[in-house]
Amino acid sequence: MRLLRELAENIRLALTAVRSHVLRSALTVLGILVGVFSIILVMTAIRVLQANLEKQMSQLGTHTFQLQRFPAIQVDGDADSWQKYARRKRFYMPDARRLAERATLAQAVSVIANLDVSEASSRYARTNPNIPATAVSPEAFSTRNWVVAAGRALVDPDNDNARLVCVLGADLALKLFPFGSAVGDTIKYHGANYTVVGVLEAKGSIFGQSQDNFLAIPIETGLNRYGRELSLQIQVQARDEASYDPTLEQVRGILRALRKVPPGQEDDFEIVSNDSLVSQFRGLTENLRLGSAVISSIALLAAGIGIMNIMLVSVTERTREIGIRRAIGAKKRSIMAQFLCEAVVLSEIGGLLGVVLGILAGNLLGLILHAPPVIPYDWALIGLFVCSLVGVAFGTYPAWMAANLDPIESLRYE
Repeated sequence: MRLLRELAENIRLALTAVRSHVLRSALTVLGILVGVFSIILVMTAIRVLQANLEKQMSQLGTHTFQLQRFPAIQVDGDADSWQKYARRKRFYMPDARRLAERATLAQAVSVIANLDVSEASSRYARTNPNIPATAVSPEAFSTRNWVVAAGRALVDPDNDNARLVCVLGADLALKLFPFGSAVGDTIKYHGANYTVVGVLEAKGSIFGQSQDNFLAIPIETGLNRYGRELSLQIQVQARDEASYDPTLEQVRGILRALRKVPPGQEDDFEIVSNDSLVSQFRGLTENLRLGSAVISSIALLAAGIGIMNIMLVSVTERTREIGIRRAIGAKKRSIMAQFLCEAVVLSEIGGLLGVVLGILAGNLLGLILHAPPVIPYDWALIGLFVCSLVGVAFGTYPAWMAANLDPIESLRYE
């Protein structure tokens, strides 16, 4: 209890000293604030982006991975690496069919092709020419985690007969049919009339972009209209979490055999999964984290030197006070604890301001991207802990100087 009372008294004295020299304290706190603010800002922004990335990955159904030519996130953007991916063989429908026949562990294998961006119109409304169309096999409703809100999904007869039917995203359905249901009605897209057979549940926005402003048509319809040389993406859904890794390895082996990749050579295709997207994102942000840490370290070092100088000035100004305290019985450790506590309080004030402002600024990005707020509690605690270390490290020498002043000489000091 006595120690707690001493600590509380030291904190009270430290806050009194800070209030007594507001400008000087503010300049000292500023360096700490900048250091903590920079690291918290970066970490909060990264967490916001990562949360959006994980939300975007919900486009893939549960236990699903995707096969494609290019990486989802290309870290190395030079021309040679792009040529390497461009030279890879494309995926075609026979590849998908053979894979579906041989992948005995898979629950579903779907085929997807991104077709065009154009205008869509109905008898009620017309859109801007920015509506994407996707051609899919019926299994895509499972692998892409699409839920039908009205009507039905695309089915095998739609695909086998290359019917001119479509399923609309929720936003597109609302734009084209603002007064009633879209199911059973007709839309026009890129010169063709499609019968709407279903409307999907809304998924919301990612990075400010709607996920519901598109239409999906049968894959055979898309290949007939846009050419059978379209490059496809293949999505594979495992039966459950336990079979996910075995399914992925089985599919990789089948695909290497189909594409005649020699043993020992790397895959000539990419397997995109939730884990791989997160891993690539972390790789992209590694340099950002490192740069932020360097900037923060320099700012905290400068702030620490400032704290030490301010505390040395404070010791000089309060020499007579120290002498009086020593004369009436204050011990060296009490004097040292008082000045050390003052240095830590200065650091923590700057740290708290830096944490609050960093979180607010980082979440401003989330506000722009329509993302939920994120608070990096771990980095906030780390930042405050580092501030305490800075206060202790740079406040120890001034505190030691204060504790070791000669009481008699201190009382004579003017």
